[in-house]
Amino acid sequence: MGFDSNISGVQHVVIIGSGPAGLTAAIYAGRANLRPLLIEGAQAGGQLMITTDVDNFPGFPTGIQGPQLILEMRKQAERFETTILSGDVTAVDLSSRPFSIVIDGEKTYRARALIISSGARAKLLGLPSEARLMGHGVSACATCDGFFFRGKEVFVVGGGDTAIEEATFLTRFATQVTIIHRRDKLRASKIMQEKALRHPKVAFLWNTTVEDILDGPSGTVEGIRLKDLKTGGIFEKRADGVFIAIGHEPNTAIFRGQLQLDARGYIITSAGTTCTNIPGVFASGDVQDSVYRQAITAAGSGCMAAIDAEKFLEAEGNH
Repeated sequence: MGFDSNISGVQHVVIIGSGPAGLTAAIYAGRANLRPLLIEGAQAGGQLMITTDVDNFPGFPTGIQGPQLILEMRKQAERFETTILSGDVTAVDLSSRPFSIVIDGEKTYRARALIISSGARAKLLGLPSEARLMGHGVSACATCDGFFFRGKEVFVVGGGDTAIEEATFLTRFATQVTIIHRRDKLRASKIMQEKALRHPKVAFLWNTTVEDILDGPSGTVEGIRLKDLKTGGIFEKRADGVFIAIGHEPNTAIFRGQLQLDARGYIITSAGTTCTNIPGVFASGDVQDSVYRQAITAAGSGCMAAIDAEKFLEAEGNH
């Protein structure tokens, strides 16, 4: 059953975020004749916009560039009458329906249903070279990029579960994985620590921080400059890749105090659904997934969110 057009400036569905989750939600909502409004945010396209080769998204046997994949998804969403707005959501009011969504502190939109797909960002070191070489030897996702480092020597920065998981995964491809940690012991769980400490391909640089990531004429990572925190000495190591694994931070600050979040700030959804603790508000993608964090799982949950929103609106007679 189709939905009527928007009435009195109230949107049927507003989607926050323009990564795989948000764009897939828009495609499905559009096909349900919901005429979704998608607010893409300052970092349009999410993490895929800083990803080069994407070889694990189904349907692209020779791979596809991250930005190109987002562009194709965007075109598909627009084909089904998605309106895409640039700008950041700076405030939301979820206390009553229709919900209010403020863009750039100025324009307010109202929605009967809201899909939050604002994603999560990898915590980074903040080095200029890190930003410059992201996708060219620097990565924040071993699952995404590990394959490209077959037979290479790589470094992983961090000491928690994320770092150990990344390092262990990379041993499938790399000849050597060196974990750089600013302390003299790991923060990871005991079982994870033991696995890494026993692995013949894993080495450790304790009490060490990254000063710089070095590249050469090829424009890819060739080395890493390090600081020994005990001696203050600076030294360099040859490197083919550097993986930053100091955690992720979900983009949920504006929802605090309104939506139920877990201890790390991820939106909590009901098992098997994208429903949040507020009826009519749904969450999909990395903003509610701290485990998988893949483009394909984000897209899948975006599909779920759109279907959940459609069923919600149908149940209350907005069609």
